[in-house]
Amino acid sequence: MAEMKTTTMRRRKPWMAAEWVLLPTSMVLVQLFTIGALILTKLSFNVGMAPFVLLAYRNLVGAIVVLPFALWFESCNFRGMMKKVTWKILGWISINALFGIVLAMGLHYYGLRATDAAYTVNFLNLIPIVTFIIAVIFRMEKLKLKTCLGVTKVIGTVICVGGTMVISLYKGKLLHLWPTHLLTPAQLHSVGGGGGSPDHHGMLVGTLFLCGSCLSYALWFIVQAKVSKEFPSKYLSTMLACLLGTVQAAVLGVAVDRDPSAWVLRWDLQLLTVVYSGVFNTAASFCLITWAVTRRGPTYPSMFNCLALILTVVLESVLLGTDVSVGSLLGALMIIVGLYAFLWGKGKEIQQQKQIRETNDVDRSKTIDSTSNGEVRIPVDS
Repeated sequence: MAEMKTTTMRRRKPWMAAEWVLLPTSMVLVQLFTIGALILTKLSFNVGMAPFVLLAYRNLVGAIVVLPFALWFESCNFRGMMKKVTWKILGWISINALFGIVLAMGLHYYGLRATDAAYTVNFLNLIPIVTFIIAVIFRMEKLKLKTCLGVTKVIGTVICVGGTMVISLYKGKLLHLWPTHLLTPAQLHSVGGGGGSPDHHGMLVGTLFLCGSCLSYALWFIVQAKVSKEFPSKYLSTMLACLLGTVQAAVLGVAVDRDPSAWVLRWDLQLLTVVYSGVFNTAASFCLITWAVTRRGPTYPSMFNCLALILTVVLESVLLGTDVSVGSLLGALMIIVGLYAFLWGKGKEIQQQKQIRETNDVDRSKTIDSTSNGEVRIPVDS
């Protein structure tokens, strides 16, 4: 037995060493996918693409790409899970798609169209904070102000909210970091299919859209927990959510914009944005995040969010000539500090809860062994 354990440990060591490299690399890739999707989406909106058109096509592509993963990773129980897809399950997945796709992503797109990518990415970092606040309001989580970890989470939350207020209310001096930008309006029109560049700028309206997006994401996480209990198939439920989200986004898109030409895709920037967002920002990111959460816990992916924030500010300034203000940099720094304080407290809290459960399981097994005196008792029906 000892030799078998030693052999198993030797086999695991190379994989564990590779995992220490692959896990952070995968999370960096997720952030790069997010940055690319934000920039491409903003460019597409600048040349006239409708948000719900992008949302519907993106999730349709995402559903098609996720399907092979569902067949591969859940092949042993795929038919059994399909039999469990009742009207009740479809109802929960439909609600899940409504909050996580139509409302969360739709409001995020409208906020992005009204503002800019660098401003929008700050609100993506606020999603864990808003989720925590909603969970406290619904008494799904306690503040635990008498503990150091509880105080750390609250302080991190306050700093994040303060950073958001600084970004929204204080501009300060504009920093022109680059003498010019790489993409001119004429270039955007040529790659975008010749569409117009409507004026959708409105910081107040865009901020309200982004706040609504954060709230929808927080509610989506709560609904997602319920869906996971009712229907534990992650890949299949994601594929169904993408399909239902496509239908919902298409219905709302037709209601909002009745121009049939808006739904026509050509070989231009808009088609590139749809394919890129569906393949990388929906399917690939979901698979990588699912793997990271399985190996390192739910707070691990959020630890890399600052990378997207920094690179988005730089790239949007270089490509589109977006001005960077002192207020935006100060607010972004506050959000990063507050987010990491919150994630540190939350991560330590999860570790403590895990250790308590493991200790209770060990004590319970010892109690069973002591009462049974090492004997295995088989219950007999009367």
